[in-house]
Order: sequence, then C-alpha cells, then structure tokens
Amino acid sequence: MGGDCWWQTGPYDSDLPAAFRRAQEAELAEDDRGFTGRTVGELWKSSDWAEFIFTGGTATVLDQIHTVAATEPEEGPYMRPLTEDEVRAWCPRGRPTAAEWEAALRADLDLFPRRGLGRCTVLYENDAPSEIGYWGVTAD
Repeated sequence: MGGDCWWQTGPYDSDLPAAFRRAQEAELAEDDRGFTGRTVGELWKSSDWAEFIFTGGTATVLDQIHTVAATEPEEGPYMRPLTEDEVRAWCPRGRPTAAEWEAALRADLDLFPRRGLGRCTVLYENDAPSEIGYWGVTAD
C-alpha cells in the first residue's frame, strides 16, 4: 500500500493548536470510525487507534497527534504549519485564498509531506484570515 494524499479545511483561530484540536473534534464527531465515546486525546493513548492510523488512517486531521512549530524537524505523526517562505513559494503574496491553496495542492504533489505527516496554513478571504487549510499523507 501507499500513503494517500488528503486535504480539508477547518475554522480559523489565531491559536493554531486550539484550531487544530477543534478541527479534530469536529471530524471525530462527524465520523468516529468505530471508536465511539472517546476523545481525540484518548484515541491517541490507545494502541488500537495507533494501529488503525498506521495501517490505513482516516485521511483527515485525525491522522496527526498534535501541532508542532513550523521549524520542527520532519517527524510525526504531527501537523506542522508552513513557514512564511514555504507559503511564498506557491503564493508570492503570502496570503493564500482557499482556491489558491487547492490549486497549488492539485498542481504540485511536492507540497505534500512524506507519509504520516501533515501540514497546515492560514487561508485568507478579503485579506483577512478566514480558515485553516490542513493536508497530509496517510501513514500506510
């Protein structure tokens, strides 16, 4: 098997870890993948969940444990925000819209991290932060 690329958006919050956790909670509420009654934190303490993620995953924000700083090394399964330079490589203005972000992902598979990792960036509407774009590759 090979890792599958995925992307989704979540609500904006200037506190990126809080926004990420809310996106995870919303995803889990929409589909608990058979792990009924557990929080995201409880799931990541479960060996059953880890096996589920590393042998297939969800292709969503649930595949990463938590966020790390943009300068952290490529380890995981973590969600890492892009640096300003990484954003400007595909959006020279540095304030990508959702449409620009999706177009960049569709056009350049190099924007996806290696298996088991996730990326995120703030997306803008009318030059104001509007949501957060999340993307990654499943670990399988």
